[in-house]
Amino acid sequence: QVQLVESGGGLVQPGGSLRLSCAASGSIFNIYGMGWYRQAPGKQRELVATIRGGGITYYVDSVKGRFTISRDNAKNTVYLQMISLKPEDTAVYYCNLFPTSVSWGQGTQVTVSS
Repeated sequence: QVQLVESGGGLVQPGGSLRLSCAASGSIFNIYGMGWYRQAPGKQRELVATIRGGGITYYVDSVKGRFTISRDNAKNTVYLQMISLKPEDTAVYYCNLFPTSVSWGQGTQVTVSS
């Protein structure tokens, strides 16, 4: 069973940067796409970015130009580089396979506040 462990979150001031990491057990990246999701307090979980085979990426409009998804197949790890962070980016960030999914991990909290 695939297990996902997110890390790299924290408290950052508006305009700051963070890099999130998602380590997955098992060699899955060569088979599946991966996605980063986030869930803000009182809101539904939303898809933020995806990366498919061949490195094809997708970003929700609200993060385009600020977030970059990448992966290292050798390390079974997917990353989310976030720059120019805004208070509205505050959420718990999760990774999962895309478009299918497995059990969600614990996520990593990102708080953007002055």
